Formats: sequence, structure tokens, C-alpha cells
Amino acid sequence: MDINIKIGDRIRELRKRKEISQEALANLAEVDRTYMTKVETGKRNVTVKILEKIIIALDTDFGTFFNNNEFKK
Repeated sequence: MDINIKIGDRIRELRKRKEISQEALANLAEVDRTYMTKVETGKRNVTVKILEKIIIALDTDFGTFFNNNEFKK
């Protein structure tokens, strides 16, 4: 599976766990809602800087974010 899809799936999983919308997450991460949609669907390469903003907005850290079976394959 493509890394962009894995990252997008993980963002979606954590966002849904927090029960917030894409728009709310985009606002928290200070990115455009349409950009967030493309990141979640794996259609956009996300920079480390933007990924950090999203991870912080999800109230987690890089270790927790990547500590998932999808990234161990």
C-alpha cells in the first residue's frame, strides 16, 4: 500500500476516534479543508511540517501516530 494512503487512513482513524469532522481538524491544524480531504484520501503528499501540525491537532505525537500495524508491513 502507498505511504500516502497509509498516512491518510491513519489520520482518518484518529480523527474519527476523536469524533471531529475533517473541517474541524483542518481548522485545528491550520490547513485548508480541501487539502485535508486530499491528504486523507492519499491524493496529496504531506510535508513533515504539515503532518506535525495535523498530529498535534489530533492531540498525539509522531511515535503514537506511526505505532500502528499499517506502518509495520
